[in-house]
Amino acid sequence: MNGDLYTELLDLACGAFLLAAVLVLWRRELAAIVRVFALQGVTLAALAVLLGGHEQRWDLVGVGVGIGLLRAGLLPHLMRRALTVHTADRAHREEARETQPLVNVAASLLTAALLTLLAYAVAHPLTALHPTPATRALPVGLAVVLIGFFVLVTRRRALAQVVGFLLLDNGITATALLATSGVPLIVELGVSFDVLLAVLVLQILTTRMREAFGSTDLDDLRELHD
Repeated sequence: MNGDLYTELLDLACGAFLLAAVLVLWRRELAAIVRVFALQGVTLAALAVLLGGHEQRWDLVGVGVGIGLLRAGLLPHLMRRALTVHTADRAHREEARETQPLVNVAASLLTAALLTLLAYAVAHPLTALHPTPATRALPVGLAVVLIGFFVLVTRRRALAQVVGFLLLDNGITATALLATSGVPLIVELGVSFDVLLAVLVLQILTTRMREAFGSTDLDDLRELHD
C-alpha cells in the first residue's frame, strides 16, 4: 500500500469514526444509536487493520479483527437484547427513545463541534513532535473521548449511558492506536474482556430496572428514591 492511499484511507476511517460519535448525539431512537455504535466499531477495526497493514504488523491486524468482532458484533448484539421491548405497550414504546436528554439535539451538536476543536487544540503540541498520518489523526480519538463523556453525563436512559461509556472506550482505544502505532494484543484482549464484562453487568441491571420499575429513565428512579 503506497503512502498516499494509506493516508487517504486512514483519514476516511477517522472521519467516519468521528461522524459516528456525532450521530449518536443526533439520534434519539435507542435502536438507531446502537446501529451507529456498531458502525463505529467497524471504523475502529478498519483503523487498526490499516495501521497494521501499513506497518506490516500482523498482530495489529489481529487486534483489528478482534475489535470488529467485539465492538461491531457482540456488544451491539447484547445491547439490542437489552433493548427488546413490547411495542404494544405505550410505556415500553417510550423506553425505545431518549425522550428528554438533559441537553437538546442542537445544543449537543454545537457542543460536539466545540469539543472537537478543543481536542485539536490540545493535541496540536503532540502531533507537532512527530507529524505522521497517524499522529495527525490523534485529535479524532481525543474528540470521541470527550463526546463519549458528554453522552454519558447528558443522557437519561440507562442504555444511552452505556453507549456513552462505550464511545469513551472506543475513543481511548483509537487514541492508543494512533499515538503508539498500536497496542500489544494481550493488552487489547484484556481491555476488551473488561468492557464485555461491564456491558453484561449493565445489561442485567437494565433488564432488572425495567422489570422492577417499568422504566430505565434515571431521573424517574431518583424520584422514586426520594
